[in-house]
Amino acid sequence: MPHANSSLTDARLMLESSDDEPTRAPRGIQSVEVGGQLLKVLARTGRRMALKDLAREAEMTAAKAHPYLVSFCKLGLMEQDRVSGHYGLGPLAIQMGLISLQQADPVRMAIAELPALAQEVGYTVSVSMWSGQGPTIIRVEEGPTHVYVAMRHGTPASLRHTATGKIFAAFGEPARIAPLLQAEGHSLDEPAFAKELDSIRSNHLSVVENQLLSGVSALAVPVFDGFGQLVLAIAAIGPSVTLTLDPAGLPARKLQAQARALSQRLGAPAALTGA
Repeated sequence: MPHANSSLTDARLMLESSDDEPTRAPRGIQSVEVGGQLLKVLARTGRRMALKDLAREAEMTAAKAHPYLVSFCKLGLMEQDRVSGHYGLGPLAIQMGLISLQQADPVRMAIAELPALAQEVGYTVSVSMWSGQGPTIIRVEEGPTHVYVAMRHGTPASLRHTATGKIFAAFGEPARIAPLLQAEGHSLDEPAFAKELDSIRSNHLSVVENQLLSGVSALAVPVFDGFGQLVLAIAAIGPSVTLTLDPAGLPARKLQAQARALSQRLGAPAALTGA
């Protein structure tokens, strides 16, 4: 019986001791995390690689990397080309990626980030997607600096005169864009507009100043899915006197960082995310 009391006392002491200790981050398996760097390299580069190149990019020696590659190949996470000997992602990795894409909801993901983004940018922000009427606003989040513009859920955006619309004009399918643009009295073949769209494709940034409404400016950025297709546009809108349109300015940098992060989560190709 004394032994039982002693055990209970020890248990209480252990519980009290654990309550006093600071919360620690969950401990993982270091070897898995180390080997995972090799998978990250292949996912980032998007191509098969020789052992020495793969190891170098993962910042480890070839001798250290090789056992991981053998195990990954056995699991199907990687596969080795029989001719070149180069390593690439295997069938299991591809299957996992496809399942992840199926589970990803770009609208839900983007909307969840809007409140914080509005505070970081300092202006009202919106998310738009393509619908039967063209680019359409699906969510608006007001920021610290208000602008009195009718931005409501379901509002269509002009392809020619809004930052959001120009994102869709630049990255959307011409067959879908042309008829709606024509209805606005414009064409993709207009020299000045075509040049502007080329710039948007290069910089992943669209800006408008006093175009649709005097005294109102906006910036917009694209979000891509795992197939490299445009799925959303994120925009910030504010008074022209305070909203900077400089690509190096805070609003543009915050918008582009958010768009890149969302695109990466959706599995967009590295060429579109700068990863």
